[in-house]
Amino acid sequence: MNKQRLIVGISGASGVIYGIRLLQVLRDMPEIETHLVMTKAAKLTAEYEVDMSAKEIEALADVVHNNTNVGASISSGTFKTMGMAVIPCSIKSLSGIANAFHENLLIRAADVVLKERRRLVVVPRETPLTRTHLELMIRLIDSGGIMVPPMPAFYTRPKTVDDIVNHTVGKVLDLFGIEHDQFERWSGKPINP
Repeated sequence: MNKQRLIVGISGASGVIYGIRLLQVLRDMPEIETHLVMTKAAKLTAEYEVDMSAKEIEALADVVHNNTNVGASISSGTFKTMGMAVIPCSIKSLSGIANAFHENLLIRAADVVLKERRRLVVVPRETPLTRTHLELMIRLIDSGGIMVPPMPAFYTRPKTVDDIVNHTVGKVLDLFGIEHDQFERWSGKPINP
């Protein structure tokens, strides 16, 4: 069976759980090979936010790439992938991607995905937003990226933080055409005028 490859980038923004959950869901999908790249700041953030070490997070991926290795397989357009999710994405990483400033592998891999016209899904984690943040997002969208701010839908009546995290992860999976059961889909409700 030929596996499809998906790159998962985790940068140093708050919300490392989003990237972890995506890896957990994909781990149970043998048809998808995950390639993980984490920034140093992501590893530090994980120490504060989750009860998992960087090594435990890395163990969720099929392949782990060192963020300083800009010569890794995922830094080339000849390495075929479905695309990449940067989840969560710090404003620093967003700026690097939007400006094609290849200071590390995460940014280089994201830029490769864009130049090859593959799907790049970015989950920015910052609030409130400045005009500069919004301009970076627009620049990335204009380059072909997709912005998925982690904004939960409350029609699903979330009861836990996991429910909220799963909704965003499900939206990311939808954008790659990956079937999942992370949230209950809207089936329509009659509205009485």
